[in-house]
Amino acid sequence: MSYDNTCKYLAETYPADFAKWLLASETSDIQVLKTELNLEPIRADSVTFLQISNQILHLEFQTSPASTPPLDFRMLDYYTRLKRQYWCDIEQVLIFLQPTSSEIVFNTQYVDRKTRHEYRVIRLWEEDPTPLLANPALLPLATLARTDSPEDLLEQVAAAVDMIEVTDEKQNISACVQVLAGLRFEKNLIRQLFREEIMQESVIYQDILQKGLQQGLQQGLQQGLQQGEELGKKQEALELILRQLMRRFGAIESETQQQIRALSITQLEELAEALLDFSSQSDVVNYLANISPTQTNQ
Repeated sequence: MSYDNTCKYLAETYPADFAKWLLASETSDIQVLKTELNLEPIRADSVTFLQISNQILHLEFQTSPASTPPLDFRMLDYYTRLKRQYWCDIEQVLIFLQPTSSEIVFNTQYVDRKTRHEYRVIRLWEEDPTPLLANPALLPLATLARTDSPEDLLEQVAAAVDMIEVTDEKQNISACVQVLAGLRFEKNLIRQLFREEIMQESVIYQDILQKGLQQGLQQGLQQGLQQGEELGKKQEALELILRQLMRRFGAIESETQQQIRALSITQLEELAEALLDFSSQSDVVNYLANISPTQTNQ
């Protein structure tokens, strides 16, 4: 979901700010760990692991308390896997974004006969917005904080975003604010306070756009679209991927473009997801080289 991806982006881009907020730690020596652990893989878009001087801060963002397996067991599962792999102190914080009366959001431990595991829980709608408003990295979360006047709070957030001097950071924070604000506010109000073109230039917006494209392609295939419609979807995906590659890495070699054009819709979906982790055009070349020619769909 876009909310989970937005929170993950914030935590991974501004780990020191989250450590300061949740651990009262001023250190900047932080390593963002991979979000897939050993043994049988467990994955969640909202999970972030930050390693801070022999301590791990595990953040789990949730829009809904519903989960399979249940959240309390998941926190225990993450803890034991992290402990096995890194063998250090682990601080776990489960952050709920959206108000709910579910008893799950008030639970801070897993209990099963002789097993007991505790973790922290933050319900954003009960949090004081002041420290969140004071930190650009936490402004998106401030939109969901405690207030008697939600619209005034959103205006404060918008004013704080306008004060960010670095253009790229302003674009990305603005996009994150608008995504999370959507959990609480009407779209028209958000659009009145934030310029849409600023959001469209942001990294997080492009990420959401790509994931939306992937979902659209998958739904189209599941519904059995006709061949002509499938070709149209493929062309749309192809054009978006090439635009994203050129935006990030400049001109793309013609041979590389030909290889991409030869991919099937499924392979384009996989490439759209994989390119989020690419740092240079050589990563694209290496990725394509590992695709068997017999798998391509001309």
